[in-house]
Amino acid sequence: MIYGFLIFLTVWTSVSVVSQDSDSTAAVVFEGKTYPLYPEILNHAPGLPSPYTFMGDEIVTAMTRDSNYLLIPVTVEDGTPLHYSSRVGSIFGKDRQLEVDRGDFPVMAQTGLHSESDLDRKEEITGFPIALIDCIGHPGALSYAGFLASDEDILSVLKGDNRLVAGLGFTHPDMAKPLFHVWNILLMEIESGNWARFWDRIPRLLYNGRIVKLDAQGTKGWQISIFQDEIQGRFDISVHSDLLPDEEALLKTRYGFLSQTQFTELRERLTTIHFSEMAPYYIMRYGFYEGHTDYRTDPIAISFIFGLKRLDEIEAIFPESLFQVLTGHYTKSKKAVNATDPSSEN
Repeated sequence: MIYGFLIFLTVWTSVSVVSQDSDSTAAVVFEGKTYPLYPEILNHAPGLPSPYTFMGDEIVTAMTRDSNYLLIPVTVEDGTPLHYSSRVGSIFGKDRQLEVDRGDFPVMAQTGLHSESDLDRKEEITGFPIALIDCIGHPGALSYAGFLASDEDILSVLKGDNRLVAGLGFTHPDMAKPLFHVWNILLMEIESGNWARFWDRIPRLLYNGRIVKLDAQGTKGWQISIFQDEIQGRFDISVHSDLLPDEEALLKTRYGFLSQTQFTELRERLTTIHFSEMAPYYIMRYGFYEGHTDYRTDPIAISFIFGLKRLDEIEAIFPESLFQVLTGHYTKSKKAVNATDPSSEN
């Protein structure tokens, strides 16, 4: 199950799949060589970067469980609607991947980041009172796990992660893109008929020089959104990137003061994200990564796992504070650690 309370479908296999409105090329050219795109399989590693943009298509290199390679078009774009509640079964499309809630967050729509002063004045999101969103976002309301930790509130979480993303030097669309790439791989697999409920055909991606391990499975129902929008979730997805020896050494050097339990938690939070397909839509539309729950898509973890920044670069932004930043909750009384001065609390 994704979050706990799910709306159940009667038959998992009653799925009608529609095309993703993509004009993807049949092949990609890099340094004079031509490589066929998904679903064609390569028995050797292609030489192009991953991700790679060719004629407007964003392409990611993936590895099959048989150690072959696939070049998969994963362009972040608006496409066919994604419906889980259709009477004729579920219809899977990309839906509105580029949409930002410009009505509630006009500054974020222009710059990719929230205005904190605008958040301070916010009384509603998507027409629903902040107090209601806080209530249904906590554990045991719309879901067992919750979208916010029990001591967190939506505005503090939005502010905290906005500071975190800005401190990393990114925008919310930057953070959403790699998660959309993962989700779009799953959509391609579903459309091509390669999906089973427990799916393991593509266990690894190559992304900015890192190996990203991928695992996903479907459920028999779907999770509805705390913003009362069309964003829903029906898949459990995990991504992980192992620490390299020099990265492990860096953490041990800088965080030797942690207990073994704390160090293990630091490593886990940095290298693994467990999420549903709701996450990239939430990030793109609202700048929302969820609070400190089991389904949080932490911006630091996104940056590390997908190679947006090296670990030593991340550590330089948050010197000897990664454990605190990754585990500390966003609350009204104890706001987020300032990314420009991680040792301070505001």
